[in-house]
Amino acid sequence: MQTHPATLDGWLTRIERLHHRPIDLSLDRVRAVADRLDLQFACPVFVVGGTNGKGSTCAMLDSILRAAGYRVGLYTSPHLLRFNERVRLDGVEAGDAALIEQFEAVDAARADTSLTYFEFTTLAALRLFARAGLDALVLEVGLGGRLDAVNIVDAACSIVTSIALDHMDYLGPTRERIGFEKAHIYRSRRPAICCDPDPPASLIEVAARLGSDLWLFGRDFNYAGDRQQWAYRGRVQRRSGLPYPALRGANQLLNASGALAALEALSQRLPVSQQAVRQGLLTVAIAGRFQVLPGRPTVILDVAHNPHAAAVTASNLDAMGFYARTHAVFGVLRDKDIDGVIARVFDRIDRWHLAPTPGERGCDAQALAERVRAAARARGVDAAVETYASIEDAWRGALGAASVDDRILVFGSFFTVAGAMRAREASRP
Repeated sequence: MQTHPATLDGWLTRIERLHHRPIDLSLDRVRAVADRLDLQFACPVFVVGGTNGKGSTCAMLDSILRAAGYRVGLYTSPHLLRFNERVRLDGVEAGDAALIEQFEAVDAARADTSLTYFEFTTLAALRLFARAGLDALVLEVGLGGRLDAVNIVDAACSIVTSIALDHMDYLGPTRERIGFEKAHIYRSRRPAICCDPDPPASLIEVAARLGSDLWLFGRDFNYAGDRQQWAYRGRVQRRSGLPYPALRGANQLLNASGALAALEALSQRLPVSQQAVRQGLLTVAIAGRFQVLPGRPTVILDVAHNPHAAAVTASNLDAMGFYARTHAVFGVLRDKDIDGVIARVFDRIDRWHLAPTPGERGCDAQALAERVRAAARARGVDAAVETYASIEDAWRGALGAASVDDRILVFGSFFTVAGAMRAREASRP
């Protein structure tokens, strides 16, 4: 008789080893186990996919709906420090015991079916939510859309935030192919929100073939704003005098307008007052998305890991005002467009502190150094580059080199941001 782990960490270690591949895009296995678990949701479900912006959009939906008095479940990935961050009920992380209970149920239901880490944990989260008496559920797609485990849920409203080149080994080499994959979270005769200002034709074609009610940014919803406030315009609703979201970044109004379009589309089932929208925008929080920490030197945490996100990071850096020097703590996975990421921010960085990332997809610091130096040579300039044995060491190196008038950008991967966060916490008195 097999003995189950007694702790959450023990379960997570076991789940990581269950499947022969860490990523295995397919719905057959996960759907079979979901059927045995009898996962059903009486409440409206929002499914949010996209290359960038989906985490922020999920956070805003969750914050606004909770401000309106609804009981909300929120599922996101990956996490930064604790797995529990992925599963939240009314803004509170699920406890270890509750998660272990779901893991045991999934393990019993799967029998001999092999599940990836993401598939197993997604089913566990869904089982917890199905028994929580929710008014609304917000689910973030992990990778792509068409074959992502989250896509087994029949969404009442689906949102695609953006389509850019990322995860090309799994989703395809072009925006058209990636758009095709992401558009398959849309459903027949259901609201299908697209926040990308220039959506690929494939997304529009999939929405038409599915018979979805497609809402396009610029046609069906939009926003306008000045320095103090902004306004949302939808098909019917108008919301003016809105505060800027508490999340920093140039793209947050685009994300917020997509969230408001989704709420407008389901307003008959989930009416939301103007005050709830205002409160939700003012109190929304999400770690690691151009998160500026208090203190000096200024520290910015940003999980940007593809060229599209890095371009937004560069724009956000430009909007911050003057700093004597900018240090970058940079670590990225090997299968990312590393040169593209470096190119987008290179001119903003004065000194690079390069760190390795772990795992099969990890990239060592020396390889990163060669990419940064190649970018410098292409521009006819020198690059100040330091390499380190770990992310924690890179963080300490940047902190030691920075003056109080400098800023430190930590970016490139969830691993990089999490490592710096742990090192920062460990050094605090």
